[in-house]
Amino acid sequence: MIYDYELTNGKGEKVSLSDFKGKVMLIVNTATGCGFTPQYAPIEQLYKDYHDKGLEIIDIPCNQFGAQAPGTDDEIKEFCTLHYNTTYTLMKKSDVNGANELPLYTFLKSQKGFAGFDAHKLTPILEDLLSKADPEWRSKPDIKWNFTKFVVDRKGEVVARFEPTADMKKVEECIKALL
Repeated sequence: MIYDYELTNGKGEKVSLSDFKGKVMLIVNTATGCGFTPQYAPIEQLYKDYHDKGLEIIDIPCNQFGAQAPGTDDEIKEFCTLHYNTTYTLMKKSDVNGANELPLYTFLKSQKGFAGFDAHKLTPILEDLLSKADPEWRSKPDIKWNFTKFVVDRKGEVVARFEPTADMKKVEECIKALL
């Protein structure tokens, strides 16, 4: 169950996901130097619009995709605050795939695997890059790139996975339906 997991925030403090029981969660792996980095703006807008209605943003910076989150936790927070006025809590930079992946991500991927990219100007670039790295990439549940989003309902069920190519309006519609 999602509430069994614990993360560390950017200040080094433990955060139990059980603290968010009864809330809708948007869990996203982010990066400060990515083609999808502008998604910080609509994610912050979701937080502003729906936090009082029960939405929590779980932002986990990750440097596994093109080394696009190279800074320290403090530098990442400063970047997000300065450029996107983010007000939600950033977690500690962590891996979402591989031997050192967060146990939370092992769970999330077991609940919602990869189902393909949406039509987006960056989709062909991602598909080409991923195909060169691993011809079997489509059949694996791994996180494919920065800004992959999981939506968890108020009961703690993982109800949706959105790839970075998904329109943020689709993410918002999903969240609104759960609040």
